[in-house]
Amino acid sequence: MVRCPGQDTRYWTPEDIFDVKCPFCNKEIEFFKDEPFRICPDCEAEVRNPKIDLGCAKWCKYAKECLGKLAPQDDGEVSMCDRLIAEMRDVFGDDRERISHALKVLSFAEEILKHETADPLTVRAAAILHDIGIHEAERKHNSSAGNYQELEGPPIAKKIMEKLKIHDEVIEHVCKIVGSHHSTKNIDTPEFRIIWDADWIVNIPDEYDLEKDNISKLIERTFKTEYGKKMALRKYTN
Repeated sequence: MVRCPGQDTRYWTPEDIFDVKCPFCNKEIEFFKDEPFRICPDCEAEVRNPKIDLGCAKWCKYAKECLGKLAPQDDGEVSMCDRLIAEMRDVFGDDRERISHALKVLSFAEEILKHETADPLTVRAAAILHDIGIHEAERKHNSSAGNYQELEGPPIAKKIMEKLKIHDEVIEHVCKIVGSHHSTKNIDTPEFRIIWDADWIVNIPDEYDLEKDNISKLIERTFKTEYGKKMALRKYTN
């Protein structure tokens, strides 16, 4: 079999090898562009590659051999998660910042999920799609404010999930989370609480001064799951 040009290092550029911070402990991890996951050498968490391109995996018959568990499959929650990631990447295009943010939120949500009772597919889908309306908000309202994201996100998320034939009740629940993830309006499900905490863990450094603000008090007041709170305290106060 001829080797895939995308995986042949003879065709690579210096940008195809890069460092990614572990979302759990901030350790710098070196990635090759074709590595779906790495295990952090410090905290041993599974870290996703935020720059991996799944475009060819949608049609290539060797995708499973090439990408392993990240390749699109015929069924199963992990496969659906990866299909959702591919759809999210299609919406965000070259916006690596938004793609990276969604994957970080997914990583934290999956970690919190291990300690909470909640529907895995709902959690993963909501984590991947929670900011899916941000480009449309910027286009229509010239703003990425949370209220506009909540307005524009659910229709896009619904279209993606219907395309992937996700069950109606999951679609409805995920859309409600996407439409409430900044305001917490009229929702307090276990799945929502996990997404809320995972998103906050990622956003704290962008919203607050870690040197001046009382981060411990903020976390105690804001977080909705015990394990999410524990993760945030460990990450930002130790």
